[in-house]
Amino acid sequence: MTLAHTGVAADTTTGAATVEVNADAALREFVDGRRHALFRSAYLLCGDRDEADDLVQATLVKVVLGGRRKTRLDNIEAYARKTLVNTFIASRRRFWRRERAVGELPDRQSAPAPDTDTGLVVRAALRRLTPKQRAVVVLRYWEDLSVAETAELLGMRENTVKSHATRGLAALRAELREGS
Repeated sequence: MTLAHTGVAADTTTGAATVEVNADAALREFVDGRRHALFRSAYLLCGDRDEADDLVQATLVKVVLGGRRKTRLDNIEAYARKTLVNTFIASRRRFWRRERAVGELPDRQSAPAPDTDTGLVVRAALRRLTPKQRAVVVLRYWEDLSVAETAELLGMRENTVKSHATRGLAALRAELREGS
């Protein structure tokens, strides 16, 4: 790749163009290498493939723009994970997310068919958690982060992370007992 293709003017005295090209290459490599892992986490957070794909796209746009705005990200993985979770939580706060469009209104509520697949049951139970509880459970038990790492990533105290994890797991256990 030449500098003409990057839209960066070459500065032979400071080497600024080389640094920017290296940063772009690092961002491109990160996006290519971690997209699938971010999608898995996003899917566990929101429970819908299309919504997870949109969440990953929005996250990667923010990561790339943030990486270009700052000269260097110390930990692009942590920045991307935090951006993913914050974008998910922000999307749940929007009023229009609470409404569901349907083709026809049902005459009465029908009981959902029991799921036999454990994965479907767990994902359905995850969807019923609050967004913050879901974020804590996914980060702690899917991403295998420590309490301190999760607290730092979500910008909350460690005790808050512990209480969200405890309440989230209790709700999951209750849902799974009820579903079986």
